[in-house]
Amino acid sequence: MKLITYVKEEREQLAVLIDGMVYDMEVLHPDLPSSMSLLLNYWEDYFPVAQAGELMLREGSRTSNKGIPVSEVQLLAPVPFPTSCRDGYAFRQHVAAARRNRKVDMIPEFDQYPIFYFTNHHSIQGPGAVRCMPDHLEQLDFELEVAIVICKHGRNIKAAEADEYIGGLMIMNDVSARRLQMEEMLLNLGPAKGKDFSTVIGPWLVTMDELESFEIPAKENHTGKSWNLRMKCTVNGKQVSNGNVGDMDWTFAEIIERASYGADLYAGDVIGSGTVGTGCFLELNGTGKLNDPNYPAQWLKPGDEVEMEIDGLGALRNTIVAEETDWSILQQKKQG
Repeated sequence: MKLITYVKEEREQLAVLIDGMVYDMEVLHPDLPSSMSLLLNYWEDYFPVAQAGELMLREGSRTSNKGIPVSEVQLLAPVPFPTSCRDGYAFRQHVAAARRNRKVDMIPEFDQYPIFYFTNHHSIQGPGAVRCMPDHLEQLDFELEVAIVICKHGRNIKAAEADEYIGGLMIMNDVSARRLQMEEMLLNLGPAKGKDFSTVIGPWLVTMDELESFEIPAKENHTGKSWNLRMKCTVNGKQVSNGNVGDMDWTFAEIIERASYGADLYAGDVIGSGTVGTGCFLELNGTGKLNDPNYPAQWLKPGDEVEMEIDGLGALRNTIVAEETDWSILQQKKQG
């Protein structure tokens, strides 16, 4: 099932996408909720009802003239108000390449436990404009990722059971302002202003049942589901990234296990995978300059169109837009 949230009469509306047509949840069953938050919080009650209603529409045993072409609606993030947002570090290829480009050894702790950081869940957005302040446009970057949403409350969840807590998968673009990120991380605290202005998810949430045919074994000595889903990113129509969700070394189940250790996870929590190998300009620029000192660095600019596509999960499109201001926090350093 593909679940979307769109704007209807100036409010959010939960719907299902079937063959390019959008149907509000009430079309599937009158008791189904109109928001993603309610669906996730009562997932075990509502999801089977939604599945049955969708099947009836697909098979023609239930007809409806209430469908709207998806091209005619304004899509929001499928989970427009997540209860939190964590981002992982699951792809060894990306980590190894980034460290090689900085001429440092691969960090052995990567293979010992999964990590994540918290980002600003109030800055979650869907397809459309990504609004950037002047400092964001100093080495602005995309990050090609996949994300999950938690569909029931849990605490101290073991990896072997953790996949039961995943409501579905969606594309994530962890938009990053590298100049701000590098400046603030000199103080050895996690990313903040370099990350907190926009995280894009969408265009819809694809539930686990729809992805069963893509499932593959996790990597050796790892636990949890993995999926053979090709990932790519284009900027202004030119492909810049190529990877696969199956390249994740740490599984979402293992990330959930660590995230829930001594902490509660809630329905609506979003967790990103971290960047796939080749999945950002920071890595691509570093690799390019390692091979050729004259390699021209690439960064996102106002007007750029970023499109991310993952097999089975759709295509997520955004445009970079500059805010009309010259205010800079990079220029506000205090002098000692």
